[in-house]
Amino acid sequence: MRLGTVGYLNARPLVYGLERSPRFSIRFDVPARCAELLHERAVDVGLIPSIEYLRGDYRIVPDLAIRSRGPVASVALFTNRPIADVRSIALDTSSRTSVALVRVLCARVFGIQPAFEGRGPDLDDMLSRADAALIIGDSALILPATARHHGVEKIDLGEVWTKATGLPFVWAFWAGRPGALDPADIGALQDARDRGVERPEEIARTYFSGSPEHEAIGARYLRDNIQHFLGADERAGLEHFYRYAAEAGVVERAGELRFF
Repeated sequence: MRLGTVGYLNARPLVYGLERSPRFSIRFDVPARCAELLHERAVDVGLIPSIEYLRGDYRIVPDLAIRSRGPVASVALFTNRPIADVRSIALDTSSRTSVALVRVLCARVFGIQPAFEGRGPDLDDMLSRADAALIIGDSALILPATARHHGVEKIDLGEVWTKATGLPFVWAFWAGRPGALDPADIGALQDARDRGVERPEEIARTYFSGSPEHEAIGARYLRDNIQHFLGADERAGLEHFYRYAAEAGVVERAGELRFF
């Protein structure tokens, strides 16, 4: 079973121990590439950005996701001016869900119509070319102290979403074509998650080996910001996101949630 998963810290609890399983082979990529591999049939199941689910006939693996309720810490706009004055945004295109969320929030919450340009993730370069910069993943997680030093504000997009909707935001989930997984495979993926979420310190220590400061940030992030379950509230959050994305012209249609 070929799994394509995200290389960022937030995905590591979902694949805890699977690299030693004879059933699965795993490759790590940025989120956008995980989606491309699934679309190309180069993997059987992908941990894909949630917006990419709408691009194929896929099924979602039950009860597994990367989600946040409130601040996510690892997906943010960085800007040195008030958001109402932002006229251009440089986008880290590593995750199409984050890009789609920026467009939705600009339309529904911020009330702005900026120009968008794919760049980065280099904060100084991005802010030299645009009024704000979208940065995601590990880069966004460890940037805040440096950004504040330079007078740059971090706008946490998970926090903005939850304040606006009252719902969690689902950043990614396992998906594949109908019939790709059997019940034993689904159980193995859920068991890996259950083991992984119990070990934030161990995962962060392995991931940020040699940097105690980053290890502490990573462990706190896995404990406090990111969760890995997909329940009724998460489904509602997905349905709202898909509907808003369709209304903003980000996708053609909202789609229906279908599970293995």
